Amino acid sequence: MTTHLQTTIDPDWRQRYRDLLCGPDQALSRLKPGQRVFIGTACAEPSALVQALTRRAGELADVEIVQVLTKGDASYTAKQLHNCFHINSFFIGRAIREHIQQGLGDYTPILLSDIPRLFSSGQLPIDVALIQVSEPDNRGKVSLGISVDVVKSATENASMVIAQVNPRMPRTLGDSFIDIYDIDLLVEVEEEIIERQSTVPTPAARQIEEHIAALIEDGSTLEFGIGHIPHSLVEFLRDKRDLGIHTEMVTDSILELIEAGAISGARKTTDRGRIVTSFCMGSRKLYDFVDNNPLFSFRPTEYVNDPHIISRQHKMVAINMALEVDLTGQVCADSLGSCFFSGIGGQIDFNRGAASAVGGKAVIALESTAKNGEVSQIVTHLTPGAGVVTTRGEAHYIVTEYGVAYLHGKSVQERAMALISIAHPKFREKLFHEALAAKYLRRELADLDGRLLMVSQEMQTSTLLDDGTQISFRPVHPTDEPRMRDLLYALSQETLYYRFMSASGRFAHQEIQNFVYIDHRKDAAIVGTVPEAHGEDIIAVGRYYLDEKTNRAEVAFVIRDEWQNRGIGTFLFKHLVGIAKHNGIAGFTAEVLRDNRRMQAIFNHSGYTVQSKVEGDVYSYSIDFG
Repeated sequence: MTTHLQTTIDPDWRQRYRDLLCGPDQALSRLKPGQRVFIGTACAEPSALVQALTRRAGELADVEIVQVLTKGDASYTAKQLHNCFHINSFFIGRAIREHIQQGLGDYTPILLSDIPRLFSSGQLPIDVALIQVSEPDNRGKVSLGISVDVVKSATENASMVIAQVNPRMPRTLGDSFIDIYDIDLLVEVEEEIIERQSTVPTPAARQIEEHIAALIEDGSTLEFGIGHIPHSLVEFLRDKRDLGIHTEMVTDSILELIEAGAISGARKTTDRGRIVTSFCMGSRKLYDFVDNNPLFSFRPTEYVNDPHIISRQHKMVAINMALEVDLTGQVCADSLGSCFFSGIGGQIDFNRGAASAVGGKAVIALESTAKNGEVSQIVTHLTPGAGVVTTRGEAHYIVTEYGVAYLHGKSVQERAMALISIAHPKFREKLFHEALAAKYLRRELADLDGRLLMVSQEMQTSTLLDDGTQISFRPVHPTDEPRMRDLLYALSQETLYYRFMSASGRFAHQEIQNFVYIDHRKDAAIVGTVPEAHGEDIIAVGRYYLDEKTNRAEVAFVIRDEWQNRGIGTFLFKHLVGIAKHNGIAGFTAEVLRDNRRMQAIFNHSGYTVQSKVEGDVYSYSIDFG
């Protein structure tokens, strides 16, 4: 590869450009048996060059093809070409998944941020790089367009660079340019850039996205990892403000956030005001939008995926996906048992960076089940052969459609209970028994059997306060014990007296456990939460206790003092009514102190038939839903 450096504009670059031009078959005639060939990433794959490569199959043998993510048709994987081409992929896309799983090619597990060093160190030398670029500008520089990622490193370190020049390739800005003097052969082919269609999220995925959105604060910087959930999350982010983007990949979903005014990048610590990415996959609309657009800065992987740079972003939120998570917090993301499925990608890079950032959050998302609900993806032990991508020591937030489990700094017992609580209800009892057998849970917790089988989606909701603060409401989890303790001991004497008719402020361990160990088949306990860097804080608790003889439930709730008088109590009461009516309960009863006028107002203005009588300092309420 020519390495002549240009410090000024060369007026003769156009002649140099013409001298490098040739056809695709002529260019690929330079390829020799036994060489290692790098192919440009994902939708930037140079299709005309790949087709010419495949046409040479009969003249070649033992050519190793190296690629990060394949989005083309991968014609070189045809079984009859097995002796000609050998695949070595850093990430397994759909086009080559069956080929790899049949043992016809190799998968190299590696952090995305480490790949450029493989090339530059000579550990994995590149003989030929097949890339796709934009037309040259007036300085004789071409843009790598929609895929800079590891393509730039491969280009800089390959012995020969063959570039497909396509006027349809966007000219992206940032650290995306190479000089034609650093290219050995140019092939002009105008063709459509590969497009990636967006997927329609499942109902479970939408619920997961809503949970994740509740963790994202205004001013956060976001990474969207590879997978359908991170990129369809935007529906729940449109009302956020001053979001920043620092991510290895963007898709069409970014356009929705920009149009909604959610992205400004104004609070980013570095690259303020810019959307930083290393590659994009999407529609022609996206490609046209990023073309020559200074809002976007396309940078190489060694910058975008550097955990140190990621950690410098204030409130960095990394959102990635898993295939399986065990009860200790080990995350498998690249295989189904011993069957390789995808890759490590940038999950570790961004998980570590976000976890180290001020106010950062590292989020792993997965649907609770697979195979049409037949298999739980929350498991006691990883499937034999499964690889750990994110270790139990590095796991922070795990999110399913049933809620959020915060694991970092938690004991194995706390982790197991948290993850069981967000597993699919039909698998919770099995997981609970397996956790006991594995000694993840203390034996004295065995009497909780049957209390983890809940809960309907109707028990989860959220509300926005007048100042824009979002309060999430969900069923209480057994793992809420420390947060419940914090709430109870933060209450003022007046609030304690109104709720418990005692101002002692002392709670035995068993009393606190009774707040979180609920049989939701007949009782209900709902907590209102706000996100915090350590997970979430409980600011409100509402519950009812069913009297099966009368089919009426005693209701009570308490709001942390600094959150009172903001409408939370009224909302929580209405939510409890909805749950009770869904369960066929006829009405509520309540005991309220004479001085507790706020609680009396909630009941008296509920819109239901309310009867009350007073004895001494206590009002007894009967509320009929009929």
